[in-house]
Amino acid sequence: MCQLLGLNCNNPTDATFSFSGFAQRAGVTDHHGDGWGIAFFEGSEQDRGLRHFIDHLPASKSPVAELIRQYPIKSRNVIAHIRKATQGVVALENCHPFVRELWGRYWVFAHNGNLENYQPNLHGNFKPVGHTDSEEAFCWLMQELAKSHASVPSVAELTLTLRELVPQVAKHGTFNFLLSNGQALWAHASTHLWYIERQYPFATATLSDQDMRINFAEHAKPDDRVAVVVTAPLTTDEVWTEFKPGELKVFVEGREA
Repeated sequence: MCQLLGLNCNNPTDATFSFSGFAQRAGVTDHHGDGWGIAFFEGSEQDRGLRHFIDHLPASKSPVAELIRQYPIKSRNVIAHIRKATQGVVALENCHPFVRELWGRYWVFAHNGNLENYQPNLHGNFKPVGHTDSEEAFCWLMQELAKSHASVPSVAELTLTLRELVPQVAKHGTFNFLLSNGQALWAHASTHLWYIERQYPFATATLSDQDMRINFAEHAKPDDRVAVVVTAPLTTDEVWTEFKPGELKVFVEGREA
């Protein structure tokens, strides 16, 4: 099973702590060694810029992952993925997260699970580059969103449309995913997905996959809010909430909307 990590924040936030523990699951504390990737929104004008890094090497050994661990990631929306291949060979083009453009914004998607007998009718501008069921599902979601709305709708409208579309994919198998356009983070669980919302007063947290501890109060401002979504809880001393099967949540400004 692949592993997902998503962050949604009201202010640009350092994601290095979460990513450092998450990356250990790619060959150190778990066996997800078939590639990895991370995308984080940056820049002015409502976070339209995007930095996107993928590698077919395990995240625990990848020089690119080491670069990211040392890079001061400051973003309001982050999606990371470490891969355990089910469909598609271990190759760069099959690494998540995947990126597409729609309505003049980048969209980022990462999937955990396996979709069986899934061959969507892709007839628009969105076609897979690699050979995974995940990228096919992403392309279909983008295609159907584009058909449903002539221009960029509100986050609430997008959520309503996704609630109609997602079950059509999820009926084919396990469809845990993260999706973001820099304005919000959508998360859907078929099986395993957890989240936490951090806000003032901030506490100390210890990673479950690495000997690392941080006092968030020393790094966060009183008005900071951070929502973290992950396949399995990242820390041992915080209270995480599990998604219900079939649940779709959207996070905006660091909390569930």
